[in-house]
Amino acid sequence: MKQAVVTGGGSGIGAAVAKRLLADGWRVTLMGRSLERLQAQQAALGDVALQVCDVSDEASVAAAFAAVGDVDLLVNNAGQVETAPLHKTSLQLWQRLLNVNLTGTFLCSRAVLPGMLARKDGRIVNVASTAALKGYAYVAAYCAAKHGVLGLTRAMALEVATKGVTVNAVCPGYTETDIVANAVDTIVAKTGRTPEQAKAELAKANPQGRLIQPEDVADTVAWLAASPGVNGQAIAVCGGETM
Repeated sequence: MKQAVVTGGGSGIGAAVAKRLLADGWRVTLMGRSLERLQAQQAALGDVALQVCDVSDEASVAAAFAAVGDVDLLVNNAGQVETAPLHKTSLQLWQRLLNVNLTGTFLCSRAVLPGMLARKDGRIVNVASTAALKGYAYVAAYCAAKHGVLGLTRAMALEVATKGVTVNAVCPGYTETDIVANAVDTIVAKTGRTPEQAKAELAKANPQGRLIQPEDVADTVAWLAASPGVNGQAIAVCGGETM
């Protein structure tokens, strides 16, 4: 049975991806910073392994992947977003978002690539965002990091194109996760709108008029895992927002 690792597996998209991969017959290891959140997903999902890991820390990543062993599918899902206008974005916020979203993707990919190349078989799927494809106001650091993830995806894809490995990005629009829940809270606090009005405002970005569901993203990840001819692509899961 092939092994998949899902970072940021304690909730949202990561948990949905893990559930879908288990259904498809993968052996799954969830990685995340919070053991408590990972254990909650283990209780919900059943037969998954857990590995505490801070993807932004080189030593933590090295130790976590050494413990896991061979990885056939890496889903770089760990991510973080905070809002601020650029002129009020501190260097600490800027660096933190780059560390988690971009450097984390680099470190985890670097950890699994040698084994994939040796076996001439492997899949890396980077969960980016529509913020890798367009700009959004007040999240410049996040957009910069996710644009970086897409550039990294394309560069890696070219390096491994003839070696049995594929690297692709999935770019969800506003997805019903903790990140969007936090965005709703921010909108409510700053504008006085109700939570329902704030959520509807976010859903308007999608021509389908809805928030993307984590399962929508999980389906796309599963398709990429089974698609050896797809490489270096950014698959937008956003109802047409980025057309």
